Amino acid sequence: MKTLLISGVCGFVGSSLALRFRETYPSSDLKIIGFDNLSRPGAWTNIDRLKQADVQFHHADVRSVTDLSAISDFDWVIDAAANPSVLAGTAGQSSSRVLMETNLVGTINLLEMCKRQQAGMILLSTSRVYCLEDLCSLSLEVDDNAFVYAAKQAIAPEMKLSDVSTKGVSKKGVDESFSTRPPVSLYGASKLASEQLAIEYSLAFDFPVWINRCGVLAGAGQFGKPDQGVFAFWIHSWREQKPLRYIGFEGSGFQVRDCLHPHDLFRLIDRQLNRREQDCQRIVNASGGIDSARSLKQLSRWCEDRWGKHPTLTSSDDQRPFDVPWMVLDSTLAESVWDWRAEISPDSIFDEIASFAESHPDWLELSAG
Repeated sequence: MKTLLISGVCGFVGSSLALRFRETYPSSDLKIIGFDNLSRPGAWTNIDRLKQADVQFHHADVRSVTDLSAISDFDWVIDAAANPSVLAGTAGQSSSRVLMETNLVGTINLLEMCKRQQAGMILLSTSRVYCLEDLCSLSLEVDDNAFVYAAKQAIAPEMKLSDVSTKGVSKKGVDESFSTRPPVSLYGASKLASEQLAIEYSLAFDFPVWINRCGVLAGAGQFGKPDQGVFAFWIHSWREQKPLRYIGFEGSGFQVRDCLHPHDLFRLIDRQLNRREQDCQRIVNASGGIDSARSLKQLSRWCEDRWGKHPTLTSSDDQRPFDVPWMVLDSTLAESVWDWRAEISPDSIFDEIASFAESHPDWLELSAG
């Protein structure tokens, strides 16, 4: 019997993966252990569901070696514990030290556990490891109320062609060869450093590591925020008629993100857990790609079709730190290496979130603590 350890198991992604694994594999074939420090508002709501699914739960903090010493005997770790906000560690947000201790030191603690157990690791990383300056300098056009990538890059008179980087980007999105040079945000840097260390540990101590740079994960039950889980946040806020605002990019709402359902991510991880040989690319983008990409304006149109106009939707050209106009991941490499591609459409994801919102009318208050 294989044993799977999931960090951050009470978060949206960790709990979704744990429950999906249990739906797929009986307890006789797969033992699932999860831990969480329950620091995020609402995280405790997932404990009963996990226990009912025969997921062994530990109240533990990924930053604490003492907490983790009580957990042993596992074959694989899914590292889903993180502060996932691009604004984390900056003014008005959580401490930069807490961010680094959670995202980087926490991963190191798990890698040390993998070293002792000779267990494999699946590291959930992010699209935010890609260079902000290069993303913001991409030549974009507007089509159907959304930014789209213009294949021919516009060059200002004072610039040389060599100054404009288009490596690793196409109409399909940003691939793994796109620049990861600074700035990427403190959050992005913490995940990029975790990626590098995970591979170094794998090489030094001979255990498998797979790294998935995920698009915006979205689905029912997510505690969405404007800076993390924006699709869920927008849909819940629209249904509850909470204030909404287009920020930056002249208040157009044209900024674009791709989305990915955790069940599609599960399918990728399930394949990775059955391969210990490190004879292919360790790092892949995992996303719905250009087919799943939607702007806030397009998402608003979807919400309006379902619930009618929003009474207080406003706009502002104030620029939010670390925001980019177009972030779409190209997952062609994952398709090549793992024979994987996302299957759940954005409309299906939005409908799932909306149905959940209708049956949980006070979800935003719960997620705010």
